[in-house]
Amino acid sequence: MLLLENENVIIRDTLTDKFIKPSSLDQQFVDFDGVRYHLHTPSKKTNVVLSMDIPCWSELVKYGANEVMQREYGDYIISTDPDYSISLGFDLDPSTGGNLPASAEDRTALIKSCALLKRNALAAPFERAFQYQKELEQNPPEQGSSSPKMQIMSIHYRPDEAIYICPGIDRVTVIFSTVFKEEADRIYGKVFLQEFADARRLPAIQAAPQVLYNMREPPLEIRDLGKELATNENVGYVTFVLFPRHFTSAEKRWETISRIMLFRDYLHYHIKCSKAYLHSRMRHRVAEFLKVLNRAKPETAEKERKTATGRTFHRAL
Repeated sequence: MLLLENENVIIRDTLTDKFIKPSSLDQQFVDFDGVRYHLHTPSKKTNVVLSMDIPCWSELVKYGANEVMQREYGDYIISTDPDYSISLGFDLDPSTGGNLPASAEDRTALIKSCALLKRNALAAPFERAFQYQKELEQNPPEQGSSSPKMQIMSIHYRPDEAIYICPGIDRVTVIFSTVFKEEADRIYGKVFLQEFADARRLPAIQAAPQVLYNMREPPLEIRDLGKELATNENVGYVTFVLFPRHFTSAEKRWETISRIMLFRDYLHYHIKCSKAYLHSRMRHRVAEFLKVLNRAKPETAEKERKTATGRTFHRAL
């Protein structure tokens, strides 16, 4: 099983190289989920700008993305390029003092943080949901009174797909809507998600989040959203139930957010890998059958013969 990385390898490797040896740069690339990046030196080779455009930026800002960005990057945030959501600027010129950390360890930590730019932006609604759940737990509604209405946070990170985060008194529910464009993908997805449910029965991982799967019909937690939800046969809803034990400490929160936000890409990536593996096995089996058929062909009954003068004739049976 292959786990996808939260870090963007291109950002990490490029900044590692440019922080050591500055040079002109103009590189645009797209992540596997449609997030666009631009690394360039707009004025001189010692000024490096990293810009990111994420489709759901306006929703992330509503859920506290600016505060998270300010906490993680501080003075590195600069005025944003017109076509991008956020930009970070780095001054590599030692003659002017620059703005990079002095120690090698701090520079490595900065590079890692920049490589996690998308992860940190998407973490904002999760952090807010965990905080809201803690407040509800500390101040529960009085006995006999109705429970407070859950604040559903919607993040439409793809054109037809979204993440819905529903904080409650004793849990945080995370729901993914995902589109299976082919019938085979729906079957593979159902098998994979059934494995998630079955694996939780093992004693070693009973503390893992509960996983539920709905096809077409959205879960009860988000049905009030109405027309915003897709209900066609190609849409599936995957629900994760996170309990306080999954985000009690800062380290657990970091790991939980980092793992769960990659679930959709993880699922579809392994569906494609499984299909590719099965296709390769089928091609191999067909090739073996063709070899058997070729060996089973009878020898040619009529053979061509030549005389000493070079004339040809066919030998009769």
